[in-house]
Amino acid sequence: MRTGPTNTLVDVAGFRVGHATRDETGWLTGTTVVLPPDGGCVAGVDVRGAAPGTRETDLLDPRNLVDRVDAVVLSGGSALGLASVDGVVQGLLEDGIGWPMGSPGQVVPIVPAAVVFDLGRGGEWRHHPGFRDGQAAYADARDSGARPVPMGAVGGGTGAKVGGFKGGVGSASCVLDDGVTVAALCVVNAIGSAVDETTGELWGARHELDDELAGLMPPSAQEVAAARTVAAGLPERFAGMPGMATTIGVVATDARLSKAQCHKMAGVAHDGLARALKPVHTYFDGDTLFALASGGHERELSLPELALVQEAGADCVTRAVMHAVLAADSVDRRADGGAAWRSYRAAFPSAYG
Repeated sequence: MRTGPTNTLVDVAGFRVGHATRDETGWLTGTTVVLPPDGGCVAGVDVRGAAPGTRETDLLDPRNLVDRVDAVVLSGGSALGLASVDGVVQGLLEDGIGWPMGSPGQVVPIVPAAVVFDLGRGGEWRHHPGFRDGQAAYADARDSGARPVPMGAVGGGTGAKVGGFKGGVGSASCVLDDGVTVAALCVVNAIGSAVDETTGELWGARHELDDELAGLMPPSAQEVAAARTVAAGLPERFAGMPGMATTIGVVATDARLSKAQCHKMAGVAHDGLARALKPVHTYFDGDTLFALASGGHERELSLPELALVQEAGADCVTRAVMHAVLAADSVDRRADGGAAWRSYRAAFPSAYG
């Protein structure tokens, strides 16, 4: 097994990713759109957090009719941010993409979505992604080609945090020995931490593939002690209303999977969150993962091969969480009435040699 050429979601042929980022005064939020290959793809979903914000997830139940999706939206803004999905649906409709209902152009775009909580982090509670942000993210994805996924504080991860550090968007991929490609993209905005506070190391670092962490080392004892002191001065991690966090994402593959197999793949992918975040799936998180299968590899998988693909998806989720943390830059919006988080790099510069 090896990483794909870009080590991001677009290594699964035909998939594209676009972002709309709102980081001007009073804003710290955004929207990310994942587009499958032309014609859509089979999809499943698994919701493990206790405070989810979602749209069109019931139709992904294997018992239900619709068997393909045209896009997936991962947005900030909590439930208010679901408004961004309308912009994506409109863009698809204008391009004639959706579930066919009769004559050409008579289509209904199928766009499942999930949101993270980031309200008020830029200073203005009412600022959340809407119709135009969805349109912009869709256009960015549509025109992106095979561009590697921009990571860090972009799109749906613009206002994200993870434990006491800045969160964001992360992605990772792998190519299995039989040529099947698997990848993940996550918006990491968790109550839990991605960092072992006793060592400063990322919980998921042991799942590194092909030296993708570029020699990242354990940080110095002095920096770890200083980070614990800073963490002790932060507001109580669980203070506030439930639903003030959430990690969401997509796992994708070019293997041929059924709806039921995608549903199971999304469930197994949550194991990847459990390897990278502690705690996970809490009452304060709405953790939701989608699984998408393009079927580019038409050969039917054996059960052992299917298990390998699903496990690879979980590993990619773990690695995507790590890349989100490492790609994020420090943010300080306190002057606007918002919040501030240090990046992992700012807290542990010695980890970079």
